[in-house]
Amino acid sequence: MSLPVSSRYEWLGFSLKSILLILVGIVLLGLYIGVLLFGENSLVVLNRLKGDKARLTQERTEIKASNQKLQKEYFELLQLTE
Repeated sequence: MSLPVSSRYEWLGFSLKSILLILVGIVLLGLYIGVLLFGENSLVVLNRLKGDKARLTQERTEIKASNQKLQKEYFELLQLTE
């Protein structure tokens, strides 16, 4: 019995073509995940927008309270002038 002779372009039973296809697939998958994490529509942007939303909601609440105080003062001044 003789052992099968492997081609010098094979590694662990995979041909050079299949190894290259696997490597290209891994690189493309890595790029896709990188875009998901750090791209224009990424999780980083989503978290930043959530923070902006919370800050703007707080600012809106403070402005509403300030507006109520100013309206009260305005109406009091209107009553004094009448």
